[in-house]
Amino acid sequence: MKARLRPRANERSKAPSALLMAMEGRAVFEWASFALTWPWLKQAPRGDGHPVLVLPGLAAGDTSTKPLRHFLEHLGYAVSPWEQGPNFGPRDHIIKGLVDRVRALQKEHGRKVTLVGWSLGGAMANALALRMPERVRQVVTLGSPLTGHPKGTNVWRVFEIVSGFRHDDPRLMELVSGEASVPTTSIMSKTDGIVSWRMSLARESRIAENIEVSATHLGMGANPAVLWVIADRLAQSEGRWKPFERSTAWHSLLYRDPHRFRFADLIAP
Repeated sequence: MKARLRPRANERSKAPSALLMAMEGRAVFEWASFALTWPWLKQAPRGDGHPVLVLPGLAAGDTSTKPLRHFLEHLGYAVSPWEQGPNFGPRDHIIKGLVDRVRALQKEHGRKVTLVGWSLGGAMANALALRMPERVRQVVTLGSPLTGHPKGTNVWRVFEIVSGFRHDDPRLMELVSGEASVPTTSIMSKTDGIVSWRMSLARESRIAENIEVSATHLGMGANPAVLWVIADRLAQSEGRWKPFERSTAWHSLLYRDPHRFRFADLIAP
């Protein structure tokens, strides 16, 4: 029987340790591996070319998601950057711009839009799907705070400065509350040094899942294993979403069930 990790509320409010924060330097190797593994990545599953909107993380812009978008464009998707400058949080004009963008993409392509969001961008994508599920096909988040308290990250002070929101602003709960309204995949890492991995656990249901990878927070958007699983999720036919299959030999090595306890979890309390 699996040993299940059941994070308590106070655990979800605890930011990653200083050790994990220092280990974010490994991200440089993940970015380098994007080019080295490109021949392998080109063999990733292809889908039906539907529209995909990619949202960057806190204080980051479209440059940070360029490798991810290039990869998805190679697979034939109609990929769009968010084009709203650095992500300074869910300000009213940003939310309006995202709503308008999703409507425009759906109208242009005649199909629902998949949202892929990194970090804060994933939390905003989740909130956007809750607001307009009839226009969103699915959501994929990368190291995103989907539950818990904003102080469960190591950048909550930065968030307050650039966004104008206090960490206890009730409006932020829209980003970290509610069950998935569309098929949702949260890709998270227990070695994330920015966002507590427990905050990245989506509320699992018949249309929501969590996939654990070995990655840093800052390198997740260029990590080959992350990119491959994104391709797998997007390749599913609309209306026929199924949870990720971990049973194959190499999938079981790269993609773990985050609820299963391992001794490595001791460095990610």
